[in-house]
Amino acid sequence: MIDSGIVWDNHACLPFADTDQWLPGIARYRQAGVDAVTINIGDSHVPLDVMIRTAASIRHYVLQHPDEYQLGLTTTDLRDAKASGRLAVCLDVEGVYALGKQLSLVEFLHDIGVRWMLLVYNRRNLAGSGCHDPEDDGLTELGRSMLREMDRVGMIKCCSHAGYRTAREVLDLGDSPVIFSHSNPRHLHDHPRNIPDDLIRACAATGGVIGINGVGLFLGNGEPTADAVVRHIDYVAQLVGAEHAGLGLDYMFKGSEVEVPGRKSRELWPAEWGYRAGMGFLPPEAMPEIGAGLGRLGYPPTAIRGILGENLMRVADAVWK
Repeated sequence: MIDSGIVWDNHACLPFADTDQWLPGIARYRQAGVDAVTINIGDSHVPLDVMIRTAASIRHYVLQHPDEYQLGLTTTDLRDAKASGRLAVCLDVEGVYALGKQLSLVEFLHDIGVRWMLLVYNRRNLAGSGCHDPEDDGLTELGRSMLREMDRVGMIKCCSHAGYRTAREVLDLGDSPVIFSHSNPRHLHDHPRNIPDDLIRACAATGGVIGINGVGLFLGNGEPTADAVVRHIDYVAQLVGAEHAGLGLDYMFKGSEVEVPGRKSRELWPAEWGYRAGMGFLPPEAMPEIGAGLGRLGYPPTAIRGILGENLMRVADAVWK
């Protein structure tokens, strides 16, 4: 692993039903040399009470283990955690379904530690359209209001899972850096959850970062590998510059939830696009291999440090309040 920079996996998924049981597993990030991890507290149609309970479980666990973990509420927290050998734990939300029309919940989520949020998870909600909707009508006025509120409180805007028109409108609104927290280039693998070159360029133009995920379905056919992730990183770096590439591996501790009862699976994850149990998720232990793979391609240490986490730190420094 490249030394001296923050190593940050910007998206991980614990199960919502039995979060406490799985929380000790986040030690794997520390053991893999990761300094910060962002954990999802809710996606798609997960209701607000489940999101709050998940956040409470994560926060409680972190605060009960201060020698190992630190809540990541500021970039100073992340740097302090690295300096003391602890893992900084941040929170994210995938989609605003649970918020309904209540804008004040954006500030509430920020107050409990959510530091990035995407508006739409695969399918249309009150804010905009998703990547699996047959038609993309773009942002609604409520969606625009939510984005302005995110800017006000200091929450990073994310376009992963959004429809392409909706994502373009997010990228065009406001003047702060925007991210795709865990989206891969569609040029390398044709899947609607991946993103075309014009969105990669537009994200970079905001000063943002495209986080490459480690999901086999989105990397290409076959099991996910560190080399496959490196290939997708390299594509983004060659297209818009290494300073706009990052990581959000999207590792699911309990495996795929595509077939979990009650998750509206067929709607959210259409079978015709390959969604199934056992899609393959690259684990945090692969992080050193990713750094080594970038080195073999000739990326200098400064670029590798950026990709592994410092590029995300630049965005967080610019947006978090």
